[in-house]
Amino acid sequence: MRYAKTVVLKGGVELLVRNAVASDARVLCETMQRTHAQTDYLLSYSDEQSVDDEQEARSLEETERSGNEVELVAVIDGRIVGSAGVSAVRSRRKVAHRARCGISILKEYWGMGIGRALIEASIDCARQAGYTQLELEAVADNERAVSLYRRAGFEEYGRNPRGYRSPSAGYQELVYMRLEL
Repeated sequence: MRYAKTVVLKGGVELLVRNAVASDARVLCETMQRTHAQTDYLLSYSDEQSVDDEQEARSLEETERSGNEVELVAVIDGRIVGSAGVSAVRSRRKVAHRARCGISILKEYWGMGIGRALIEASIDCARQAGYTQLELEAVADNERAVSLYRRAGFEEYGRNPRGYRSPSAGYQELVYMRLEL
């Protein structure tokens, strides 16, 4: 699936949201390492990001050829500052209508509108792929993210009070959200 869109953010900053390609592998891995080290709200920690550049390049090539999955990057002034992904929940026919998404952004770029651009791009891509439901989960304490998803039309459909276990925060409640496309 192909995607590319330029968005003007707060302060007139131009953001390009586009497909991640194999040549982005090294920088994307580095960006993922940083984003996962900067917050306790993501699924994994930076030391759990064990994919090397070659593996990531192969994965990006495969995703780029996919008709129903996408890995996106957010680029400002030629620098990857965030990413988003849309993937099938599973390959079974009973859940073929469902996709999941997630986003991460470098901390120094929070509050600029990049999250909104990435979630809108994820929604566009999920629709293009033919999904009828897009799902995500967010840590309940991450009020900015939960608010962003609600503004984008996602509705809460459940919670897991012990969804994540953080060494610093203890158990973290997860909010399960979905959007009918």
